[in-house]
Amino acid sequence: MTTSESTSPHGPRMSFAHAAPAVYKAMIQLDAAARQGLEPSLTELVKIRASQINHCAFCIDMHIKDARAAGESEERIYLLNAWEEAAGVYTEKEQAALALTEAVTVLPDGVSDEVYDRAAKHFEEQELAQLIALIFTINAWNRIGVTTRKVPGSYKPTAG
Repeated sequence: MTTSESTSPHGPRMSFAHAAPAVYKAMIQLDAAARQGLEPSLTELVKIRASQINHCAFCIDMHIKDARAAGESEERIYLLNAWEEAAGVYTEKEQAALALTEAVTVLPDGVSDEVYDRAAKHFEEQELAQLIALIFTINAWNRIGVTTRKVPGSYKPTAG
């Protein structure tokens, strides 16, 4: 769909997968590689939180549905936007991952030694590298979704 075909100011601009199939396929492969060795519940929390920060409605919808399908509680999903105030709902490891997610997502603020060291305390080096890859990958997906105005609501989780 082109801009001229869209009747809504918030309608989709293009199908990125169709317009740039090689890049889309590489992103799918990067996403799969980034998730390796990380707990599925943690990956969905990270993806939801980055997507909230980036205002990517499609990715928020997708990863909330995936989190629910994986058994994540409604309470933890609802409180994610204010995870620091609801710290008792998340493990220390999850809190460290969420702090790192926010620092990497809002990069102009930088990733402080305090935030990095907090994450390094809970993740072995290889797992921490995977977490960083997961964060930059969801940020790339968010940029695709926001730029192309990917419409939320149609995503259905696959049986796991």
